[in-house]
Amino acid sequence: VQLQASGGGLVQAGGSLRLSCAASSSRRTFSMGWFRQAPGKEREFVAAISWSGGMTWYADSAKGRFTISRDNAKNTVYLQMNSLKPEDTAVYSCAADSRGSPLIPRTDKAFDYWGQGTQVTVSS
Repeated sequence: VQLQASGGGLVQAGGSLRLSCAASSSRRTFSMGWFRQAPGKEREFVAAISWSGGMTWYADSAKGRFTISRDNAKNTVYLQMNSLKPEDTAVYSCAADSRGSPLIPRTDKAFDYWGQGTQVTVSS
């Protein structure tokens, strides 16, 4: 499974961005998620979504501002980010679970494929 993330960029605080992650494989992906890593910090969970889209998980920092969704017909997962803050600045990476991991997809251990990341910079 190859994951291609896009949609990052430079935005002012309070603005919005929509990230996309396309999976280029016929192999089924179960949960998909977004993680981010800021300079000098560890990678952290942002949001995840089940295969059906019926279940979603969010980091506390993302709740109420970010929305994850997916279009299985397009093998694509999205992250709509609103009310962006400077502390949201990071490289955002998407991840996919192709094994049906029993782990709750709030940890990177639940995923076995990763995209290359897209930079999100929020200016104050």
